[in-house]
Amino acid sequence: MQKPDLPDLDAMELDELWAIHEELTKILSDRILGEKRELEKRLAKLNQADPSVVEGHGSSHRPHPPRRKYPKVLPKYFNPSEPSETWSGRGKQPRWLTLALQAGHALEEFEIKKADEDGDHDWGTDEEPPS
Repeated sequence: MQKPDLPDLDAMELDELWAIHEELTKILSDRILGEKRELEKRLAKLNQADPSVVEGHGSSHRPHPPRRKYPKVLPKYFNPSEPSETWSGRGKQPRWLTLALQAGHALEEFEIKKADEDGDHDWGTDEEPPS
């Protein structure tokens, strides 16, 4: 198969080259739009057949799955000067604990002790336990 005779682009005027450019741009954009429509039709067929396949791909309308329920985490540390302020040991340290650690206190000083055999709690101070 022979290639058709192509015009000599070097010999053409600027206006002629620009006209060819515009014609090619129009042809290519028409082809791209046709391909896009065909792909959208195929995607619509897939979505009708199996809604879980790429449904809402790229859109913000997709429903989010519900968050996983985490078990309640009991506090492990408390603030002796304000016993109602507690921290579970997860996430960012609270300010009161950060300041106390910077002041030279050890993390173990703020631990909530587990219940002894007789049921007494050692909260680290003479204050009442956190409620």
